[in-house]
Amino acid sequence: MSQYCLIIPNYNHGKTLSSLLEKLSGYLLPCIVVDDGSDLYNKNLIASAASRHNWVEVITLPENYGKGGAVMAGFLKASKRGFSHVIQIDADAQHAASDIEKFIALSKKCPQAVISGQPVYDQSVPKSRLHGRKITNFFVMLEIWSTKLVEAMCGFRIYPLVVLAKTMAKYQHHPVPWRMEFDIEILVKLYWEDVDIIYIPTRVTYPEDGLSHFKLWRDNLRISWLHTRLLCGMIIAMPKQKMKIWIKKHGK
Repeated sequence: MSQYCLIIPNYNHGKTLSSLLEKLSGYLLPCIVVDDGSDLYNKNLIASAASRHNWVEVITLPENYGKGGAVMAGFLKASKRGFSHVIQIDADAQHAASDIEKFIALSKKCPQAVISGQPVYDQSVPKSRLHGRKITNFFVMLEIWSTKLVEAMCGFRIYPLVVLAKTMAKYQHHPVPWRMEFDIEILVKLYWEDVDIIYIPTRVTYPEDGLSHFKLWRDNLRISWLHTRLLCGMIIAMPKQKMKIWIKKHGK
């Protein structure tokens, strides 16, 4: 039987956490908030917001590991607690939490698939971020020889933990990065392992006073290096993946 929990990676997003938890309170889902080395002010805000909900647990990392590190800490905790699926949602209030029911309904129909949001942007989206995502999604298409991964950076997803663990174990000698590149690389590697990625359109809004940890030069350099590595890895991974599909379709 599928059991779902929420994972919210949080680095200095104490101000938005309270309203996000209020939006999530009606779904009666256990929630793991990962405090990724926030400063003292935000630690207090996170603790205060979580204390008002008995379904929320906070785990605190000793330093800022980055989004990928926080999400993986949440994965480990969820796995130890026996959950089958995790719902990752960012703490910055950009995602439409009201779509969770649609995500879970589709996940239950396709329990081995990753369910990912496909952002529907309004006028609040910064043009630099929008164009950057388009560039990343273009490179991802090259890395998988397909147009199936139409969005690789959305931080609103459902992962089946057993499928995720198998993929991460396969690439343990080339682990996924711990910072902003995580969302991109894990999706590409899941695709390389023939995991279905299913998209649901979901509204994304950038609040006027929103806090973003995306650093234009630093993170774009990291993402550029990520695409370099993935393009090299694609030379090995994709022929194997295409052969698996051919065998599955035509038999041995």
